[in-house]
Amino acid sequence: MNDWRDSSKYASIEKIGSSLEPLRQSGKRIVQCHGTFDLLHPGHLIHFEEAKQLGDVLVVSFTSEAFVDKGPGRPYFNDALRFKSLASLECVDYVVPIPFPAAVEAIKAIQPNVYCKGKEYENHSNDVTGNISDDVRAVQHVGGETVYVGSVVFSSTRLLNRNFDTYSSKIGEFCSSLARTCPPNELRKEVDAFARIKTLVIGDVIFDRYTTVGVQGLTSKNRILSARHMTDDTQAGGALAVLRHLRDFSSQVKLIGLVGAEDWVEDELKTYISPEGDGLIRDEFFTTIVKQRFIEEQKSGAELSKLFSVNYIDKENPPRQVEEKLLACVSREIENYDLVLVMDFGHGVLSDRLRDLVQERARFLALNCQTNSNNYGFNIINRRYCRADSFSLDNAEMTLAHGRRRFDHSDVLTQLREELGARAAWLTRGEVETIGQDVDGNQVRLPPFENRIVDTIGAGDAFCSLASLATVSGLPIEVSTFLGQLAGGQAVRYAGNREHINKASILKAAFAMLNV
Repeated sequence: MNDWRDSSKYASIEKIGSSLEPLRQSGKRIVQCHGTFDLLHPGHLIHFEEAKQLGDVLVVSFTSEAFVDKGPGRPYFNDALRFKSLASLECVDYVVPIPFPAAVEAIKAIQPNVYCKGKEYENHSNDVTGNISDDVRAVQHVGGETVYVGSVVFSSTRLLNRNFDTYSSKIGEFCSSLARTCPPNELRKEVDAFARIKTLVIGDVIFDRYTTVGVQGLTSKNRILSARHMTDDTQAGGALAVLRHLRDFSSQVKLIGLVGAEDWVEDELKTYISPEGDGLIRDEFFTTIVKQRFIEEQKSGAELSKLFSVNYIDKENPPRQVEEKLLACVSREIENYDLVLVMDFGHGVLSDRLRDLVQERARFLALNCQTNSNNYGFNIINRRYCRADSFSLDNAEMTLAHGRRRFDHSDVLTQLREELGARAAWLTRGEVETIGQDVDGNQVRLPPFENRIVDTIGAGDAFCSLASLATVSGLPIEVSTFLGQLAGGQAVRYAGNREHINKASILKAAFAMLNV
């Protein structure tokens, strides 16, 4: 296929404005349509034709593939193919790929006299993302009007789900079953209800620092790797990342943890945490935890290439007086919350006394007890805890808890769930599957939803965050596992915790997958 960017109908978001300006000056009315347009169908054709009748020049903007958030396997057709389909239509004058997840930036660049959306968006409440309201405001800001057109309506998503191999048969069968017991609009109501849940997050605050370097080769004398420093990107990690995830679903979230008194810490915290959600202890004798990963420059859509990491972590646990402060803070707060989510990375915040306190007094205890290079073999879930209402762990953590390398994953998860008295439990096995179980013996086994992996750091934390909210809400194991998988799938598309889990994107992906 020839380079589609050579087409006379192609324009980038940076240049579309200058291309349209002479037409605008000559009195032409600019009409814009925007969408994913993953599979063109008669409804789209009629939509475009009716839109073109409202002006002189029709500009169709579409979301670039890297920014489409409709779940696994989407878009089915890449940018080049979607461009070719749109550009082949006689009524379309310009086609513009948009490197953003929503339309606002496209509207600002195109500045249409008329912005057209399908009639199904006329009731703004039908848009689970809430983006249509932003679109209308952006159109008004550039002096245009929004018009709802399309006398014939089809769903590209439903057509793809029913007639194309958008995702594996196992995922397809699961979604078909879930759609019958929990239709998309019911799921949306349940997720909206998460806003009522008061959540206390207790755990290790970590800052993930991604240092991008350009590898130059080996030094001539010592034969060590040489690299040129390029950029640093410091992100909220650990329990702080979990706070960010949860806050997009409920504003009633508080974090209790521990940071040091370094000059840079407060400026970073202001970016991520509000005063009402800040239960952090500051101590000058504690080193704020930083995990610095040296990576090569990322190629678009490719998995990060990590070279090595350096951890800034105290060798010894916090002193007794700091432990007392943490105990006092948790003791004051814990009974005010519906959900207590413990993120135990084994870096010293969770002492034995604090673990005993949360197990004794938490109304609902969700647990994530992690294994990493700093605590390997010492932070094992069933040696640290004897109670959890729900928990999630990965394959390495399960192996350490069981004490054997070969075992039946489902059986051992059942044993561990019964040992901890949990209502729900999950084992995330990376690219293999996730197993979810509940106290009634129901079990779900789901392959990963996302195959466009950039970085797996933080994916388990994202899974745990959303699955815990679903479980404390009383949702079935099928729903909690589904939501957790969506969260994990969203997380692996970004480097580290650069982006928090987005409620609108989760719902959009859920609606797409359940539209069968």
